[in-house]
Amino acid sequence: MAKPVVPEAARRRRRPTRQGTVLSEKVIVHTALRMLREHGSTGLTARRLGAALGADASTLYRYFAGMDDLTRAIGEELVGQALDAWTATGEWRTDLRALGRAIHATYLAHPQAAVLTASRVTGRPREIAADEAILRILRTAGFPDANAVVVYHAFIDLALAFSALDAGSLTLSDETRAADEQMWNSTYAELSADTHPHIAATAPLLAGRMTHSAYPVLLETLLNSAEAGLARTRARPVG
Repeated sequence: MAKPVVPEAARRRRRPTRQGTVLSEKVIVHTALRMLREHGSTGLTARRLGAALGADASTLYRYFAGMDDLTRAIGEELVGQALDAWTATGEWRTDLRALGRAIHATYLAHPQAAVLTASRVTGRPREIAADEAILRILRTAGFPDANAVVVYHAFIDLALAFSALDAGSLTLSDETRAADEQMWNSTYAELSADTHPHIAATAPLLAGRMTHSAYPVLLETLLNSAEAGLARTRARPVG
């Protein structure tokens, strides 16, 4: 059974840790992000995190119910950073595009954390704020509620799916990633037009595109579809 989390006021350390760190949720999460970047998800344990903070591992359980709770907090931190990097303009398509790109960019800046958290639902305040912002954009633009939920679902899943996919590539070693990317210029480019005519015809184009994320293209496709649906809704006779 998970230990109950100590209330905020009661869990604050009055004294710094052995390394001079005054603990807080934010300090722990940022340290966990650094450990993920340096060691990957297998390197993030309560014992190692406590050592990095200069505190006993059990101290972490005053702030989080367990490592899974910490994982959700890491996910919320990524969403929060994306929100902080985003500014609403009041134009729904511009705002969704900018927010989607901010989410994608933030997750790719922390690829190990992205792979660990992109599939999770945190239920924490910053994630809830992001969901509220997306639905506010859509409903204010005039999307009926049922349509707004469909577009919201597609928008957030697209952003997180590509964040996880593209981050997964970034967690590979430089050598492995370079070898994968080189396949488009070696294996695919060398296929015979007699046996693989369509690949052979498009090989140079494939080599130029396949080492880049398809997220911007798919995001625009989603926005085009949403805009067309909104136009149809506005064109329907009232009553």
